[in-house]
Amino acid sequence: MDMTGLQYVCAGGETFDSIARDLFDDEKYAAELMCVNPELCNLSVFTGGEEVLIPVIDTEADENQTPTKAPWKEG
Repeated sequence: MDMTGLQYVCAGGETFDSIARDLFDDEKYAAELMCVNPELCNLSVFTGGEEVLIPVIDTEADENQTPTKAPWKEG
């Protein structure tokens, strides 16, 4: 794992989920990583060397919010 500023250089075999888990301790932040890296969304597994932009995520504020149900589970 190599982080340069707000960029993360992927190792082979990593995914958005694994990067989110490593950096933010939760896979749920993979969506935020994908939103700021749309050019990489066609890759399900990185081969290595891809540069992923890392957004600023306030994980503490997110933990204090009341969980909501996913839209497809409501009703």
